[in-house]
Amino acid sequence: MAKIIIIGAGVSGLSAGIYAQMHGHNATIYERHFKAGGNLTGWDRCGYHIDNCIHWLTGTNPVTKLYKTWESLGALGDVEVHQGESLFTFEKDGQSLSLGQSIDKFEADMLALSPSDKKEIKAFIRAIKAFQRINGIAGKHNEKKSTSAQKIFAIPAIVGYYRLSTGDLAKRFSHPVIQGFIESMMTDYFSALALVMVFATFTGGNGGIPEGSSEAMAERMTNRFLSLGGKLHLKRGVAKINTGEDCAESVTLEDGSVEKADYVIVATDPAVTFSKLLDKKLMPKKLKKQYEDKKMTRFSSYHCAYACDSAELPFHGDMVIEVPEQYRDVVPADYFLLREFSHEKSFAPEGKNILQTMTYCKEDEAKRFISLSRDKKAYKERKQKIATAIMEIIANKYPELNGKLDCLDVWTPATYRRFVNSEIGSWMSFALPPRTLPLMMKNKVKGLKNVILATQWLQAPGGLPIAASSGINAIKTILKREKRRSAG
Repeated sequence: MAKIIIIGAGVSGLSAGIYAQMHGHNATIYERHFKAGGNLTGWDRCGYHIDNCIHWLTGTNPVTKLYKTWESLGALGDVEVHQGESLFTFEKDGQSLSLGQSIDKFEADMLALSPSDKKEIKAFIRAIKAFQRINGIAGKHNEKKSTSAQKIFAIPAIVGYYRLSTGDLAKRFSHPVIQGFIESMMTDYFSALALVMVFATFTGGNGGIPEGSSEAMAERMTNRFLSLGGKLHLKRGVAKINTGEDCAESVTLEDGSVEKADYVIVATDPAVTFSKLLDKKLMPKKLKKQYEDKKMTRFSSYHCAYACDSAELPFHGDMVIEVPEQYRDVVPADYFLLREFSHEKSFAPEGKNILQTMTYCKEDEAKRFISLSRDKKAYKERKQKIATAIMEIIANKYPELNGKLDCLDVWTPATYRRFVNSEIGSWMSFALPPRTLPLMMKNKVKGLKNVILATQWLQAPGGLPIAASSGINAIKTILKREKRRSAG
């Protein structure tokens, strides 16, 4: 039985801890924060619950392997999953387009909007359906699997999107609503292939929201780890990994105490791992190359949460809201996402609702938020201006909400940096650019045979499934090494 120290209790760290305990090892997680979950979190304000993370969770279709993984981690299983009527809706000039549960209806809606785009629409739908077949979530009941030969024949329908950005794809359509729909989902610099994956996932019944959303899922995973005998130490951060000639010997905690370990799994942001815990020179070459590659951009977002004094809402699901020109000095973006949580009755008092917004920002803007946060007064004023501007935009679009919104909270890249130690406030890893395959990098640290990385940054674009996979892979690496050691 190996003694494993895991640094960080986000999804990667919890997944590593759970799998370590499942395979008979002794895992201890040290977390600098007061609760586990990392980005998978939520908080309460004035009787309302604010959800931070899950817009959709890939792996909620029970026929998929990922569902079984989430089940083993305690995230899913005996948990109700909300599958919304639509993932999001885009409106422009009195016309709208929604990504609903039915891929055939989505196709029909696009054709009704723009018959002249028929060829491009048909190709796009073929790609989405091909991705569904490859992942076994095709057909009327989202459970149709493909043979190996059928998967190979499905590839040509997808491969063209590998070369395109979402901006490039939008330009292939002539209708402004379809163009805006495509660009607004993930901004215009993501790989179009990533968009195909998202659309296939949702329409394949594989992108729902588990009951209780982010915080509840983190609590279930934490309880799973503890029920298996794992040890979790909160508000006990690790200051340094102490290394010998070719391995880590122990870790020094921020309180000065030292803990020895057979293995150390590092489930933190790489900028923390290789500037605070380990020497920068030890960063794996492929990971370092991605940080230096201008194509591999990082991104973040800023958010507002509003108490809504109304039991009825003028929209359902997630709406893409265009930012009018007169507000772009305060909200420098083309669009923001407006979400409602009526499916979670406990998130707001009876007869009321909670609304949340998300506005993407690129790396430079994220850094400006972080820099501004050092001036508390200026930072507070910027947040207030954002909250007021976005509230006015919402009220102008939905006059029935005018006077019924009250800001509960605003959080920015600076919040994420403070909360999860992410260098620029990223809650995912690199934006997946065109002509890039999302392959998982090796989790080894050269020269340290018992230090293993477990982080979403090992595979673009990151996210919860990749975070979980990186934690599980870290334990698989240990199992192989322990097997070789026993055999030797």
